[in-house]
Amino acid sequence: METKDKVFEVLKGSPVAMKSAEIAVAAGLTKDEADKALKQLKKSELIFSPKNCFYQAK
Repeated sequence: METKDKVFEVLKGSPVAMKSAEIAVAAGLTKDEADKALKQLKKSELIFSPKNCFYQAK
């Protein structure tokens, strides 16, 4: 499973928006890996940021 897939699965399973550090811990990744995956997912429009530094699946 790719890094961005792990991050997306964590976000899909969360009922609330999460910070990148929380996502990294839940997905078993480093914060840098999670940040890169979040950037890719946001560019693909699979996730959005309801408020600064928080992310949620669409």
